[in-house]
Amino acid sequence: MTSHKTPQTMKPATAAKKLGVYLEATPAEFQEGVVSRTELNTLQSDPPEWLQELRRTGPHPRPVVAAKLGISIAGLARGGVSDALTTEQIDALKEEGPEWLQRERATQAEVRKEAVRIKEKAAERTNQPRRPRS
Repeated sequence: MTSHKTPQTMKPATAAKKLGVYLEATPAEFQEGVVSRTELNTLQSDPPEWLQELRRTGPHPRPVVAAKLGISIAGLARGGVSDALTTEQIDALKEEGPEWLQRERATQAEVRKEAVRIKEKAAERTNQPRRPRS
């Protein structure tokens, strides 16, 4: 008796998330079908022109927009950005430098500093010899 392996598939929304693209901007055939793990790997290793263009110019999903602006997704929401943005719009925002963006970048810098501090403290703790309990 042999078992037939069925290929692992995912919804287009999951595949778009893994590819870092905005689902609504992908071609209709991508949105309407299912994507196998093999197809996803092919898209990642040898992206077609439409995928290259989407990654270059957008519109980009919120996680990508947040990363390009150097802030968190929550920071985007606090700044009133709820839609996908194109690379051009992101660049315009960076150049404009609104107060909310500066504030969110400062917050993100503090979060990163705190994460480094915690990591260093944890590393110190693991390198210290254990003291016997009295």
